[in-house]
Amino acid sequence: SAVCPPPTDTVSDKQKTPPAGLLPGETVVQEGKASILFPSANEVFYNPVQEFNRDLTCAVITEFARDVLAQRGVKVLVPGEKERVVVSLSEETNEADAQTEEKNEAEEPPVTAPVGEKCEHGLRVLEGLAASGLRSVRFALEVPGLQSVTANDFSTKAAALIARNAQYNGVSHLLRASCRDASMLMYEMRGKKERYDVIDLDPYGSPASFLDAAVQAVSDGGLLCITCTDMAVMAGNSGETCYSKYGSVSIKAKYCHEMALRIILHSLDQRAGVYQRYIRPLLSVSVDFYIRVFVRVFTGQATVKNSASKQALVYNCVGCGSFHLQKMGRRTSNGKHMKYSAATGPPVGPECEHCGQRHQMGGPIWAEPICDLAFVQKVLSAVSGNPSRFGTSKRIEGMLSMVTEELEDVPLYYTVDSLSSTIHCNTPPLLQFRSALLHAGYRVSLSHACKNAIKTDAPPAAIWDIMRLKDLVCNLICAGSCVCSLEACFTVREDANPQSRKRHLTRFQENPQAFWGPKARARAGGGSSTDLQDKRKKCQNKRKNQITDSSQLKNFPCKRFRQVSSPTSKKPKRKLCALLCLDQSRFITHKMLTEGETNI
Repeated sequence: SAVCPPPTDTVSDKQKTPPAGLLPGETVVQEGKASILFPSANEVFYNPVQEFNRDLTCAVITEFARDVLAQRGVKVLVPGEKERVVVSLSEETNEADAQTEEKNEAEEPPVTAPVGEKCEHGLRVLEGLAASGLRSVRFALEVPGLQSVTANDFSTKAAALIARNAQYNGVSHLLRASCRDASMLMYEMRGKKERYDVIDLDPYGSPASFLDAAVQAVSDGGLLCITCTDMAVMAGNSGETCYSKYGSVSIKAKYCHEMALRIILHSLDQRAGVYQRYIRPLLSVSVDFYIRVFVRVFTGQATVKNSASKQALVYNCVGCGSFHLQKMGRRTSNGKHMKYSAATGPPVGPECEHCGQRHQMGGPIWAEPICDLAFVQKVLSAVSGNPSRFGTSKRIEGMLSMVTEELEDVPLYYTVDSLSSTIHCNTPPLLQFRSALLHAGYRVSLSHACKNAIKTDAPPAAIWDIMRLKDLVCNLICAGSCVCSLEACFTVREDANPQSRKRHLTRFQENPQAFWGPKARARAGGGSSTDLQDKRKKCQNKRKNQITDSSQLKNFPCKRFRQVSSPTSKKPKRKLCALLCLDQSRFITHKMLTEGETNI
């Protein structure tokens, strides 16, 4: 197997110039093991809130390097990481096995790849939009098993700063600054022997214009790390813009953040399929104001045929929020062969069966698992076993713990507060609602993308039955019969409370600082406009100054309320009703129904 030759000199022995003096207006920013020079003006983009993003990326690339380099006979060394020892529970030791292990240890050379040193058979990394080079410098200082790191930026000032930061941190032997158009650079490296093992793209806004080049410039089995910060587009505010960029229509729904993850995965798979390549997601997370995906790209004409059956359209009810997925294709196993055909549908009628409203159609989206649980567990074990390595280790541990607990084969989710708002009832305790679904025989989990989310394989009808039963009401007064077909039990089960919640891990972190959202785009003159600063202040902390004067509240009736009659009733009824009208047009709840016509 290919191995790295033992280093002839250490980093301290290499030609390394002393730290350069700071230029006027420059400051030094510490993050991880890197010390980065930054101009005081906004000429080069930097956002300290995304330290979590950079820490997570270093952790993922380290585990990716561990898996890939192990096949090449190289062992990566991470500072502060304890030796992984496998303990045998058997009291009797097999002498033959012991001799075989000793023989293998004698044959295998002690080839290691520590951090900060060049590995001839290591990974080639490209950061296409490097800005100050902070991320690339951290790769060179904290990720073992690297052959080279290319930090590229189209700005000449940014490229010059990258070179200075590489020299300042003593990683010039690993890190090379580049001043090129990112797409053109990746297009030129499409050859099989020139491709990068890892490509990291963290643009200001949408990465859509770089995806076509990225899926071609990454090696077979290589890693793509993509960040999207255009969440207004991907979360449903501009569905037509989302379609033009990613080939998918976004929907403004409660599950919009997970849908955004599935939209970018769909776009990556669609563009990779053009070149007979396909993706395998390792980790996909929705964090703060952006989403981040880590996917491996493989080449295989036969596997690309499965792509249609991995995508799905989303039918979302505008009234009650129920959703259904429709696969784009269907594949069935026919012995040794796979048969592909068009999918049949749609899964819904002209109107929603629960509230009678119309459906929105979004997508297509990626309908397969968005994470590789085995890989995520490796990253989680490495981070939790070495907490001093990253400044955001606690948040990484909490986030990845939630990811491992999610139902990987259940796309999208509901939120308990939106379910309660739809039928105008009190929000049930989270553990009771989860327990009711578990008692009914369904699977359920939380989601890292939303604090009140519920992922479950229960159909919408079962969910609405549980919500009505929880409110102690199950009377369809107009029809005179009960519509609930489910007997729910709300006794809290032990398995209803996930381990991440029991251990009080940092799952949903509070805003780290004031005006913590996306920073202003870097520009040549530096600084940001006063209009942007005023807008940023205006949009923050909206809920702190709540309206207390009732005269300032809306006083017009809700559109969901309508007149209904109860002809069978002779006495005034004072019941809370979670019900559907006879014409199945809308939900009517939590109002006093009296004899005759009643305004609700």
